[in-house]
Amino acid sequence: MQKSRPAKAAAPILGKRALNRALLERQLLLRRSNLSALEAIERLAGIQAQAPNPPYFGLWSRLEGFQQEQLSGLLHNRDAVRIVLMRSTIHLVSARDCLTFRPILQPMLERALCSAYGRKLDGVELVRLADISRELVEAQPLTFNELGKRLAGHWPGCDPAALASGARNLLPLVQVPPRGIWGSGGQAAHTTAEHWLGFPLAETAAPDSLLLRYLAAFGPASIRDMQVWSGLTKLREVVEILRPQLRTFEDENGNELFDLPDAPLPDPGTISPPRFLSEFDNMLLSFADRSRIIDERYKPLVFTVNGIIRAAFLIDGFVRGIWRIEQARGEAALLITPFEPLSQAEQKALTEEGAGLLQFAAADCSHDIKFLIGDLSTTLK
Repeated sequence: MQKSRPAKAAAPILGKRALNRALLERQLLLRRSNLSALEAIERLAGIQAQAPNPPYFGLWSRLEGFQQEQLSGLLHNRDAVRIVLMRSTIHLVSARDCLTFRPILQPMLERALCSAYGRKLDGVELVRLADISRELVEAQPLTFNELGKRLAGHWPGCDPAALASGARNLLPLVQVPPRGIWGSGGQAAHTTAEHWLGFPLAETAAPDSLLLRYLAAFGPASIRDMQVWSGLTKLREVVEILRPQLRTFEDENGNELFDLPDAPLPDPGTISPPRFLSEFDNMLLSFADRSRIIDERYKPLVFTVNGIIRAAFLIDGFVRGIWRIEQARGEAALLITPFEPLSQAEQKALTEEGAGLLQFAAADCSHDIKFLIGDLSTTLK
């Protein structure tokens, strides 16, 4: 008689709080870290950075004694760059990760280009567009407006914005300082990563290493989570190849989760101090199921219809409201809008953390902290 195979052991189930504490630990939010700014940027697998200042706030919430010049120095010294990567959005990454991440994500960026600008680029040979664009931006860093106008000279009648977007997705264009420098303004000017950093892109484009970096910073996570974070598709085959070197879990809904074998899983009861997240924080953008960090009811209050991800704050590890700083005539006010009532102890802890945030953001101003309680429809802008 043929012996039956032993039943496969059920994967351990991780609840919402267990996933939350794992995420906070890996995101350096359970306690501030003594890592350098560059080490932290790599630990986080990059920081989303559509606007110049959010990465500074993100690092302040995660690093002990972080000051603006620590990040500004990395950008000036070309140790870190701002470039289109995951989800076809601007990210702040180390120079090393720029050179390795971009080839892996290139097919996704080219698909996104064809989807968004396909008809507007009819008749444009993409290889020639990339070659001419490279020659232009390596001769002199250009804004997208400048680049589009110059490219339009080669393709009369073609939309300059579409041509510049084509260059953005076809080439690894980095934003050069002063873009991204605290206190600096102006439009972003671009050149190629190879020209700016003095090194070629990595030759391998296999996504294995990228997914492992994701799990180190955001795991445990499902295949759908990996796809949401990266913008890549059809990752199941890649994960199956990686499976022997990963451990597996299930969430409360029965979804299979993958993780690195030695990644930390803190006790779900671990105390989590209040934290201020920056706009566009990757913690809110890197999962198909965001319940480990934000209640679905609150998503419309943080994610706006025009693509802005508002700066949020965490209480006990979960999003409980939004914040912003308003400055005028030497005064800086931190405006905190809770989504639900806060206890006196929670308000006190948030106020203490907020005082440090104001000192970081506006040291030369007088400071005020206000809790905006009431109808969110009139409070949110």
